[in-house]
Amino acid sequence: MRTLKVGTRRSQLALWQAEWVKAQVERSFPQLEVEVVTLDTKGDLDLATPLPSVADKGFFTVEIEQALLAREIDVAVHSLKDLPTVLPAGLRIGAYGSRADAHDVFLSRDGTPLARLPEGARVGTSSLRRTAQIKRLRPDLACVELRGNLNTRWRKLQEGHAAGIVLAAAGVERLGWQDRVTEAFPFDAMLPAPGQGVIAVECAEDRPEVLEVLRCVNHEASERAARAERAFLGALEGGCQTPLGAHATCARGAITLDAAVFGLGGERCVRVSVSGPDPEDVGAQAARAALRRGADEIMRDVRAM
Repeated sequence: MRTLKVGTRRSQLALWQAEWVKAQVERSFPQLEVEVVTLDTKGDLDLATPLPSVADKGFFTVEIEQALLAREIDVAVHSLKDLPTVLPAGLRIGAYGSRADAHDVFLSRDGTPLARLPEGARVGTSSLRRTAQIKRLRPDLACVELRGNLNTRWRKLQEGHAAGIVLAAAGVERLGWQDRVTEAFPFDAMLPAPGQGVIAVECAEDRPEVLEVLRCVNHEASERAARAERAFLGALEGGCQTPLGAHATCARGAITLDAAVFGLGGERCVRVSVSGPDPEDVGAQAARAALRRGADEIMRDVRAM
């Protein structure tokens, strides 16, 4: 290989992630020319459709994956939490980047924390997972749909569309917005999306030369944790708009997964914790435990809405 084409969405955060991957590859393979290629996805162009109503689990990925299958690009860079658990035939995750902060954070217009917002205040989020957990913390607040990239959501906050917004800490930090954060939510108050904070690099299964290059990007502990979280998500047939959270940690060869499924009103929650050595087995065990405790009933109700 002489050139590696890295495909990505056009947002500032997506470009940051692609440039991060580019830098890792160039550091290990200085003879390789790495080119970043930007593409539009359906999710980027359609800002009117509420995400909970989107049946397409590849809303933010399918156009990039089509370019990957057509060999127009060699790898695709994603936020792992946006990537469906079932990939198109012939594609795989070739690398999991070192995980950044997996917490969710709250940014308010005037620095007021969530607990001190006035009754009925509007909180912007396009995530059912975040909506459900905000309702557990403050059932009196109104969660409103807020689509767009991080810059768009920040602008809408300043324009008064909401009193505050909830974002992933990893994206906020990658854009250098730490001074805009009002507070970070602890995991016992808000579990993150599976894979949150991890950059995924997707590639074709039949490109061993590309997979070899991507070894320099992969972070083993982040990979193991993310695989356990995604196994939980996949076993429950969930997507990016399923109200569930999962966070795994690795220590001394063991993976501990904390996961939960939430009712949209915040009143119902099934939470489980499972440990073991194998990521997929831990995720599957957690899913079975959640189903035994009533997660299937919660998810049926959500899908019926």
